[in-house]
Amino acid sequence: MSQTDFGYRRVDKAEKAGRVAGVFSSVAGNYDLMNDLMSGGLHRLWKAFTVTLAAVREGERVLDVAAGSGDLALDFARRAGPSGEVWITDINRAMLERGRDRLLDRGLPLPAVQCDAEALPFPSDYFDCVSVAFGLRNMTDKEAALAEMRRVLKPAGRLLVLEFSRVWAPLSKIYDWYSFTVLPWLGKTVARDETAYRYLAESIRMHPDQESLKAMLERAGLEAVEYFNLSAGVVALHRGYKH
Repeated sequence: MSQTDFGYRRVDKAEKAGRVAGVFSSVAGNYDLMNDLMSGGLHRLWKAFTVTLAAVREGERVLDVAAGSGDLALDFARRAGPSGEVWITDINRAMLERGRDRLLDRGLPLPAVQCDAEALPFPSDYFDCVSVAFGLRNMTDKEAALAEMRRVLKPAGRLLVLEFSRVWAPLSKIYDWYSFTVLPWLGKTVARDETAYRYLAESIRMHPDQESLKAMLERAGLEAVEYFNLSAGVVALHRGYKH
């Protein structure tokens, strides 16, 4: 059986989704708090930048893949308005329910679908915009997931991928110390799960860097692909179009 990465470990591809599900089921209850603590609140600025570059307009159809607690979907829905459609999906039920409930609390009953990003249950050429934030690195077959996201885009639609990437080289040592010392400690102290946040640090290191991910988007059929480094490359936002 073929294998893939799960952090620094190699596991059978058939096992990865279940292992990732275990991680996110464990952290779902503290997900938003941990995001604020880990990034010092910067994740809110990264997501706001993503929403700005997505340029969602009134009446458009938007799909937020691996939607988590619904931060992006909330802003997309406000921009798409009552004549638009915003769908959220996640492979993990606990995270999907958290996002759905959080959006409901804000008066936004958005359609939510539990599904694998590698097999999206939507017709081709349907959405004006597809986004995935901090979810791609957890997917077993990233190429297949990107191809699916392109498939469901309308011609001229755009895909946005917000993900951890390669930090500016002079900062790599202090970033490694933070990732492998502070993050696991926060996970242990706040979320009561040190292992999950150690996996987070490892999964970031195993994820393709900026240029490699750009090439992956191009191989998936996206055009005019560009990326924007945020916070010295801790995070990068990639954007590409379907033609």
